[in-house]
Amino acid sequence: MQLFRIRGGVHPDDRKTLAAGRPIEPLPMPKLLHIPLQQHIGAIANPLVQRRQYVAKGERIAQAQGAVSAPIHAPTSGRIVGLGLYPANHPSGLSVRTITLQPDGKDRWHKRIEGVADPFALEPAEIAQRVADAGVVGMGGATFPSAVKLGLGKRYKLTTLVINGSECEPYLTCDDQLMREQAEAIVDGARIMARALGVDRLLIGIEGNKPEALAAMQRATAELDGADVVRLPMRYPMGSEKHLVQTLTGQETPARGLTADIGVVVHNPATAFAVHEALRFGQPLVSRVISVTGGAISAPKNLRVLIGTKIEDLVEHCGRFREEPERLIAGGPMMGQPIPELRVPVMKGTNGILALTAAETGKREPQPCIRCGSCVQACPCGLVPLGMAAHVRSGDLDGAVSNGLMDCIGCGSCAYVCPAHIPLVQFFNHAKGELAARGRAKQKQTETKRLAEHRAQRLEAQKRAKREAMARHKREAEAKKQAEAKAQAGAERQAVAHQQVIAANQAEAKIEPSAQNGLEQAPESNQDKAVAETQAC
Repeated sequence: MQLFRIRGGVHPDDRKTLAAGRPIEPLPMPKLLHIPLQQHIGAIANPLVQRRQYVAKGERIAQAQGAVSAPIHAPTSGRIVGLGLYPANHPSGLSVRTITLQPDGKDRWHKRIEGVADPFALEPAEIAQRVADAGVVGMGGATFPSAVKLGLGKRYKLTTLVINGSECEPYLTCDDQLMREQAEAIVDGARIMARALGVDRLLIGIEGNKPEALAAMQRATAELDGADVVRLPMRYPMGSEKHLVQTLTGQETPARGLTADIGVVVHNPATAFAVHEALRFGQPLVSRVISVTGGAISAPKNLRVLIGTKIEDLVEHCGRFREEPERLIAGGPMMGQPIPELRVPVMKGTNGILALTAAETGKREPQPCIRCGSCVQACPCGLVPLGMAAHVRSGDLDGAVSNGLMDCIGCGSCAYVCPAHIPLVQFFNHAKGELAARGRAKQKQTETKRLAEHRAQRLEAQKRAKREAMARHKREAEAKKQAEAKAQAGAERQAVAHQQVIAANQAEAKIEPSAQNGLEQAPESNQDKAVAETQAC
């Protein structure tokens, strides 16, 4: 298969022989597991458990929130003993919300853990949903929720799934060993993901310094149509997904775009293995393979570790330190993050623990830039690191952005080749952090303004409703008063009419007796008159 050349990159000593070829060992059950709720890009998971609650292995203990998030599951059976803040596996060492689990030693799976007999009979949306329910994230270090990427087929015209087995960071061998031991499971998981994405082409890229992994993956794909295992050149950062895709397809990803824009989705071998376990056996992501290596480690190993295990437990299992390490790193030496203390836990994206000696770090004091241009030649993104650094140093972050700061992938190639030992990548990461903080502050300001406007609108609506209610009550009171007055007037008219009727009746009653009396007295008057006349005679 034809490969395409990319610009830049470096060739550091890979130092992989320390742990390469060492079989994956299960780490003994730790006494406590500290499980952070933020182990992925996106919204933090919401806890579903309480203190003293018993949970089984694989039981959901935290629920995903929002479209970009991932649930968290119990790595083993036991009792919840803590729900609060605990130091995170982050250079800041700041504490994050964490669930602490005390294992009971039984490692009993949850009764609802069930796989699918034929994952390829499922619809793409069903596959993505099962991957989401299993809490699978990108295990190459990015920790982006895998189900979100599996849903990209709805919005993009996809053609190819790439499994990124380059593992170009020095020292790390976890993906190499996983591909050696679980090639068929990885290929099965990759095929399931291809089904979810609706693509027919599967490319598996592996650097040439992993011949055993190459051979194992070639055997696993020998009978498959549309699947190719490709031997990649040994150059850092070949593991950068945009540069890997360009090497394999010759297509360049648009600036600040996604590989999906050119029809390609990239996943890690460990992610493919996690998808295989989630679909075939219903097992959520509760453990992963980690390389514990470096010159200061007594016995470097590749370990299968439960999520939430303290790094101190890994170091203890590897015979502790043969000498005091100059630097502790989570991940690789080029893009990894310093470990603030040994009691921080392993997370889903932790692929390596490095304990480096002073000789390995080669720490030197930075000197003034000599403008040699080595960083420009090494940059795989075609940027001018020395120019961006000058803008960052002067506080001109907008100038750094206009020079391509946000296109920097943070690979560290520029700092690696710099003869003045200027920590260029640290400058860029600092600037990105400042810009992110500005963005959050602006977003907060916008949200505050929105809330204030909403509050003002709500208060105005309340006042308007109150005024309308008062006016309505006033109208109702006036109407009631008028109705009462009208009713009273009617009642008075009825009373007057009634009195008039009574008076009329009384008047009629008086007239009738008077008439009768007149008729009776008339004869008496005539008789009296006759008597009088007789007496006169």
